[in-house]
Amino acid sequence: MERTLIIGASGNIGKQLTQLMLNDGHHINALVRDKSKLSDIEHPNMTIVEADLTKDFNHAFENCSNVVFAAGSGGHTGADKTMLIDLWAACRAADYAKNHQLKHFVMVSSIGADSPSSGPEEMQPYLVAKHMADEHLKQSGLHYSIIRPGSLTDKEPTNRFTSDRPAKKEQAIITRADVAQALLYCVTQPSEASCITELFNGDKNIADVIK
Repeated sequence: MERTLIIGASGNIGKQLTQLMLNDGHHINALVRDKSKLSDIEHPNMTIVEADLTKDFNHAFENCSNVVFAAGSGGHTGADKTMLIDLWAACRAADYAKNHQLKHFVMVSSIGADSPSSGPEEMQPYLVAKHMADEHLKQSGLHYSIIRPGSLTDKEPTNRFTSDRPAKKEQAIITRADVAQALLYCVTQPSEASCITELFNGDKNIADVIK
């Protein structure tokens, strides 16, 4: 029986992915700092694992085959939390996954992580953290799918995607619900080769975007 670890299962994207996977019949470990944030989800296929990502969370990987790193420090924290969560915790998650011989690591990164210095000055610490975490995963030897979504919105899902970066910044967007759908696809239909995909709302099915 395959089991997926969702790191950041109570976050804006992680919680939607958690519900999608449970609805689809998957078994999951939901890693959260405070289990009360998942009090509205009850399912026999879900095991809640409480852990602080700034400390040891190796135990969360036990009996898992795949992992999705959907955690983030949030937009209201400083560069210190960004380094601890978006960089350091993500790097340690890759190390733990390798130690546990997981089959597939799905990373939620960000548009602009390929070239942090080209991003807005106020976003550069975040983009550097995402860039370094992605590089660490790429060098880990794990099979990986790195998703780099555009600017996130809370609108209703469109179920339509593109990996072609729009020319206009205001069009380089994607709903959090659509990101969750894409992550579900990555887990259930893993690509044969490791891949990095920028992701925006567009006019294609997810299967035509993540191959």
